[in-house]
Amino acid sequence: DMVAVLGETTGCLALPNLRDKMKHHPEGYRILQERPRIRLSTLDTARLRGLPDGTLGREYVRFLEDNKVSPDTRMPPKFVDDEELAYVIQRYREVHDLMHTLLGMPTNMLGEVVVKWFEAIQTGLPMCVLGAAFGPVRLSTRKLQVLATELVPWAIRSGRNASCILNIYYEQRWEQPVESLREEIGIFPPP
Repeated sequence: DMVAVLGETTGCLALPNLRDKMKHHPEGYRILQERPRIRLSTLDTARLRGLPDGTLGREYVRFLEDNKVSPDTRMPPKFVDDEELAYVIQRYREVHDLMHTLLGMPTNMLGEVVVKWFEAIQTGLPMCVLGAAFGPVRLSTRKLQVLATELVPWAIRSGRNASCILNIYYEQRWEQPVESLREEIGIFPPP
């Protein structure tokens, strides 16, 4: 909860920038207009579970089940007064697990730090920058070496190369292969 509060209270510059990126992109604009939500109540998990291996929907549900996580645990914004900006931060929170899926990263500390590096580059949210910078303090020397030499450079390159992750209408792309979506967005294959 405190991480969510930090994201809201420090995102005053990044959130309008993200909203503007969405407004100037056809798919992002539709998302802002329609305001879809990624919740268990909006997901047909049985259908997604039945999709072929390698599709976004199948891999997303597999990620949720394997890691025992739920999109419903994302706290609604409390400290963002502007309704549109509140939706932007809510959308960012709800696509976080999709970032794990697209980046092929687990929910352990190493995976979370890598996702935060990617999100920091993508969103500019100070909370992501702080998570990327201070998350590694709990990692072993071996994991720090892998992080510094392989994973962080890859996450930064992918974050810079990728189009805005909030401009993807994920709910309409469940059948799309993850590899195809990575390529379309500009995310390099995971190391």
